[in-house]
Amino acid sequence: MLSIDIAQRRARLAVRHRLAPSARANDPVDIARSMVVLHATDPATVFLSVGARGTDLTPADVERALYDDRTLLRLLAMRRTMFVAPTELLPVLQASTCDALAHKQRRAYGRHLEQAGVVDGEVGTWLADVEAETHAALLSLGAATGAQLSKAVPRLRTQVDTAPGKSYSKPTGITTWVLVVLGAEGRIVRGRPNGSWTSSQYTWAPVETWLPQGFSPVPVAQARVELVRRWLHTFGPAPITDLKWWTGWTLGEVRKALAELDITEVDLDGVTGLLLADDLAPVPEPEPWAALLPALDPTPMGWQSRDWFLGPHAHALFDANGNIGPSIWADGRIVGGWAQRSDGEVVTRLLEDVDAETRARIDAETARTTAWFGNVRAIPRFRTPLQRELTA
Repeated sequence: MLSIDIAQRRARLAVRHRLAPSARANDPVDIARSMVVLHATDPATVFLSVGARGTDLTPADVERALYDDRTLLRLLAMRRTMFVAPTELLPVLQASTCDALAHKQRRAYGRHLEQAGVVDGEVGTWLADVEAETHAALLSLGAATGAQLSKAVPRLRTQVDTAPGKSYSKPTGITTWVLVVLGAEGRIVRGRPNGSWTSSQYTWAPVETWLPQGFSPVPVAQARVELVRRWLHTFGPAPITDLKWWTGWTLGEVRKALAELDITEVDLDGVTGLLLADDLAPVPEPEPWAALLPALDPTPMGWQSRDWFLGPHAHALFDANGNIGPSIWADGRIVGGWAQRSDGEVVTRLLEDVDAETRARIDAETARTTAWFGNVRAIPRFRTPLQRELTA
């Protein structure tokens, strides 16, 4: 069995993830394509992930791709997580993941409605009617926020208590539920938010007007194979458990997709990893590099097993739910963390010793990140121990 050491995995990470200076790009879509998708639970992550990998780019370039050119699209996909993806990948994500997600969420919301007893008649039919009415209202309005839609569609204001009798019980409207299902089905999309690029107060638009060219459906099996192929190119070699975790699929679904690809098993320091058979040639080690990656960046969130680049720093950089905070990278490994203070200063802390040249590269990336923020302030959605310390 071919052995691939940590040095080669780090070289692949530097080049495939566009973190080495010579691998950076000047197109947000190329950057997103390189990562398969960009993590977008925290809106700022998308922009900062592009900034860390870009040359001569600004936040306005990312906004242009998202909202004007519409070559990037925000959607709920793997593991019920928000991502930004190249629009060209939408058919693959829709068939491989989003359709099943919409079905699962509709069933869950239907159970809550049925248990609450707030619907006359069959719950599934009622919910489908509300979805259709909401979609029609959005077609009429052109674009709207959830609050605006709840005024246009009175049934969206239906109140449901999902935890009756519990101390944390709080009745909630179903607007978000309906929008999540319609979004997962690809019938509506998240448009430009109210506020800066750190805002998550999105407007919604019908897909018919946002992407008038539409897209051709892809068979589920074909879509899953293509998504796995892209992930392996970006994140391989890696154990099958990493792939299962990232996709959120069952192990059987992952294996079925892998069976349609020409895969080679490789040894990763005693663990079996997977790699595309036409991707066995070593990636040359790039020039020394450093990067400041944001919270939930797609690089550290691309694997479940992270010891080979994380080292002993999980306690400082991750929260209790497994979300990584802002991290400092040098030559394929994490060496520290960073944060933006309320006055805009970007502060860093190294968690291990580095030489003077590496320190200089980190300082240069800190200056680059500060310039990218400009006058914008962004607090990560999931605050980690080190991030809290640095902003105390």
